[in-house]
Amino acid sequence: MSLRRLLDEPGATTVEEEVGRLGLVDLAHGDRPYVVTNFVVTADGRATLQGRSGPIGSSIDTAMLVALRAVADAVMIGAGTMRAERYGRALKDPAKRAARERNGLEPDPLMVLVSGRLDLPWDAPLFTEGGGHVVVFTASAAEAPSTATPVEVVRHPDGVDLADALRHLRAEHGVRALLCEGGPHLHGNLIRADLVDELFITLAPKLGGGEGPGLASGLPEHERPLELKALLEADGELFARYGFVAQTP
Repeated sequence: MSLRRLLDEPGATTVEEEVGRLGLVDLAHGDRPYVVTNFVVTADGRATLQGRSGPIGSSIDTAMLVALRAVADAVMIGAGTMRAERYGRALKDPAKRAARERNGLEPDPLMVLVSGRLDLPWDAPLFTEGGGHVVVFTASAAEAPSTATPVEVVRHPDGVDLADALRHLRAEHGVRALLCEGGPHLHGNLIRADLVDELFITLAPKLGGGEGPGLASGLPEHERPLELKALLEADGELFARYGFVAQTP
């Protein structure tokens, strides 16, 4: 499939070219990472089919996700997404890990999980393959099991405070750019706390029907204007990059 840039400079392009010019790590805030989110949704707004996001997007959508992982210091997901998708190593290709090192990044992005009850699939490849490092923010006092992949547990007894979590990642792990891959509830909570800087949204040319989570489930109804920064297209699938419009008090 060929990828076309529709906005801002129309023409043929590639995923690598588009992501390579983002410079996300240079946009870090002083006290927290620069946060971008990546989601694929159907034309009728479904964020999952059969409980997973994987069936919605194309191979180019997957390539976009992997490319964003490759330029971020950390990748954040919620416990529900971890249970549904059973993540493994964020970057499986050794060449991509080597390219990160050449660019001054750790070979593996830090994997960040938010799990209120520490209810995680500890037998998933992310924990058993031994690659990279995982940080889990939780309200639970339970102990994590021993895993092949190093896991740091950060406890917020009164409930995970996402702003504090991001400050911890910036101060303790040097995270400058963080990619959130969901799920919708985590995404909604980040937006509610005004912690999202940009949204990368893939609109798949298909209908999902039924009932299920949208892009930001649980977010109270409130208009949040967005600015379209870039738009790509491949075989009817649209890849949009949005920033939030600053609102006058």
